[in-house]
Amino acid sequence: MLYYAIVFFIIALIAAALGFGGIAGAATGIAKILFFIFVILFIASLIFGGLRGW
Repeated sequence: MLYYAIVFFIIALIAAALGFGGIAGAATGIAKILFFIFVILFIASLIFGGLRGW
């Protein structure tokens, strides 16, 4: 999931450099959402994965 967030961020950078503001904004929004979902799932896996050893 982090891979897709990075891909959308790179697409946003390229679109912004070429002057496509709408596409850049949409790709940035998607990248933010994917990044936050990744962080939430990562923290949940740390918590619940650590509880598995008990």
